Amino acid sequence: MRGDEARVVAQFGAWLRGAGWRVETEVDFCDVVASRDGQVLYAEAKGRTTAPGLDVDTLYGQLLRRMLPLPSGDGANAGDVEREVRYGVVVPQAARFHALRVPEAVRGMLRIDVYVVSEQGSVEVVAAPHL
Repeated sequence: MRGDEARVVAQFGAWLRGAGWRVETEVDFCDVVASRDGQVLYAEAKGRTTAPGLDVDTLYGQLLRRMLPLPSGDGANAGDVEREVRYGVVVPQAARFHALRVPEAVRGMLRIDVYVVSEQGSVEVVAAPHL
């Protein structure tokens, strides 16, 4: 299991690049920062671990600390209106259940999508509703 997070990040990054995203890893302690066509994705990843529930909970906490304020509508965050910011929880198939314990409605409000990376490198997107 050791080093599995690196595999998850590498496979997720390759998948994003294949879809036309510009991908950077380990930016200001964030595992993945990707951009494409005015969209920005901040993602935290975990690999297979002996305590997937605890580690995914930690991942959500790390992601919450990286969140930008929502545009206020008064022009204060006008730059954020021009780009769509989303957040990603990136986990191996073994942690899918744990990543989806956060209710869909909550993930939707926070603009969090879950990305599940298989052993073979394919990526499943569990998109939160756009509220």
